[in-house]
Amino acid sequence: MAAGGVGVPASGRGGAGPGAAPAPPAALGCPGGPLLSARHVAHLLFCSMMRSPGRDPAPSDGEEASDSTPLLQGAWPAEGAPVCCSARYNLAVLAFFGFFVLYALRVNLSVALVDMVDSNTTSADNVTSKECAEHSAPVKILRSQTGKRYQWDAETQGWILGSFFYGYIVTQVPGGYIARKVGGKRLLGFGILGTAVFTLFTPIAADFGVGALVVLRALEGLGEGVTFPAMHAMWSSWAPPLERSKLLSISYAGAQLGTVVSLPLSGIICLYMNWTYVFYLFGIVGIIWFILWISLVSDTPETHMRISQYEKEYILSSLRNQLSSQKSVPWVPMLKSLPLWAIVVAHFSYNWTFYTLLTLLPTYMKEILRFNIQENGFLSALPYLGCWLCMILSGQAADNLRAKWNVSTVCVRRVFTLIGMIGPAVFLVAAGFIGCDYSLAVAFLTISTALGGFCSSGFSINHLDIAPSWNGNSEGRDCLPLLRAHHDSWHIVGI
Repeated sequence: MAAGGVGVPASGRGGAGPGAAPAPPAALGCPGGPLLSARHVAHLLFCSMMRSPGRDPAPSDGEEASDSTPLLQGAWPAEGAPVCCSARYNLAVLAFFGFFVLYALRVNLSVALVDMVDSNTTSADNVTSKECAEHSAPVKILRSQTGKRYQWDAETQGWILGSFFYGYIVTQVPGGYIARKVGGKRLLGFGILGTAVFTLFTPIAADFGVGALVVLRALEGLGEGVTFPAMHAMWSSWAPPLERSKLLSISYAGAQLGTVVSLPLSGIICLYMNWTYVFYLFGIVGIIWFILWISLVSDTPETHMRISQYEKEYILSSLRNQLSSQKSVPWVPMLKSLPLWAIVVAHFSYNWTFYTLLTLLPTYMKEILRFNIQENGFLSALPYLGCWLCMILSGQAADNLRAKWNVSTVCVRRVFTLIGMIGPAVFLVAAGFIGCDYSLAVAFLTISTALGGFCSSGFSINHLDIAPSWNGNSEGRDCLPLLRAHHDSWHIVGI
């Protein structure tokens, strides 16, 4: 296993055939040859700076020891099995809609809560709410007044929004283990189904009081906590190494688009109907998705009913030397793995920002920037539209760099992680110094979140590169510290 930060085994990228020229020195981890173009020279210099100092350790069992070893042993063409109507891309599309529903169920409360709470209560307890002036020409909109209002102060709202993560943290590590036992298909499907059913009961829980709503949100977190480990476990059996960035980016981009759609749609529903319908409509959509998911996907290519023989052999051949036959989870080696701890740190850092904005951006738009419920929904969605676009584009770019330009997976993962971490940090810090400039505030928050989409082809899928057989377990482990970040970041803002 590679060491020294976010990295991968050498077999994680395509290589030359048996008769090809010798590979470049392993210390660079980059392409090269006897005749180097200016592009290759620039690439070599950049990758040599990105490479960690020191000597690379020998790869672990099941990993290839040389970059020159061809990934598929010459059995398949470089482009692999066809994409159109393929089982693996059908899985990616259904997973896309699954994560669309997942995040719609997660964030709808952020907008609905704005309409659930008596605005006079929030303003009385929040001394910063009058910092920015009202918009010069507010539009008077006839809105529904049928939804019940609650007298919840800012701290109570913070506990309601943060309670989701108390359940979420419980099922992270068990999620990866259970996925190996019962299959990621059932685990992910029933996780989202449970969240959808609990969402339908949100208005009833709110009437019972804050305690009931907090418990219900924690139960929703229990259901959603297994989803990412389950999806990672499925892709370990489905994603050819040179298509990982594309397939996983398509799948997880659904989370961003779900946020983009659910935030403004929740605002419209609150405006013209009432906030209770936010939970009813999204809950029903989640149940419909579950029926399609259970009917159309399989845990592995071997058990899929409609996959072509060519595609099945292509996937199995590409993964033959990457998956371990060991049954027990190697917890001790995982805990000692520096690359996995590097991913933990990256997850913690990135998600601190991401989930703070995801949970509290609508409240910021209302209480600080003073946007109404309709404007709030649309403007809160803009950052995630940008993130969705960057996720899709970065997935295509990352796999093209590896497959066509022969750039090492180590280099690709590190560069994309840096873009997705440094870019958001710069614009988020800048957003703190612009005061009540509405246009710049929205622009900086949008750019910050959008650039974070590059991480989907960086550390986010690095588990599959370094430990494909155990990536569900390692994904669950990585989420434990970042969940602490979720709650702490909310608590700092909420109080």
